[in-house]
Amino acid sequence: MELEDLVRLRRVRDRMDREYAEPLDIAELARTALMSPGHFQRSFRAAYGQTPYAYLMTRRIERAKALLRKGDLTVTEVCLAVGCTSLGSFSARFTELVGETPSSYRARSHEETAVIPPCFVRTYARPVRVRRRADPSGNF
Repeated sequence: MELEDLVRLRRVRDRMDREYAEPLDIAELARTALMSPGHFQRSFRAAYGQTPYAYLMTRRIERAKALLRKGDLTVTEVCLAVGCTSLGSFSARFTELVGETPSSYRARSHEETAVIPPCFVRTYARPVRVRRRADPSGNF
């Protein structure tokens, strides 16, 4: 991949980091990168190891976790605040990435992160896809 493409992809990734709550679609992001939508998706995945949608949803879930830890917004309000339009899709993705539902995450204590500097909390709280493995009998 050329350096110029990497610079454009970084520009798009920075935009997703800043504007995660905005309605960003592949066509719009591809225009920012000055690429066709297909080339943009392939290039982004090659550069960052995940699709643009997966990256954007990870940023949204990361922000949702911070809002839920504060506890002053409902799950629905958090869902809308981070740019998701479907509570069901938001909850499913949150559960997939975090390993628990948004409601249970919001309800539990987060005192262990209260004494940690915010720059470390972001790293500690970054969502990572939770994959369940099948047992030898084929069940999950």
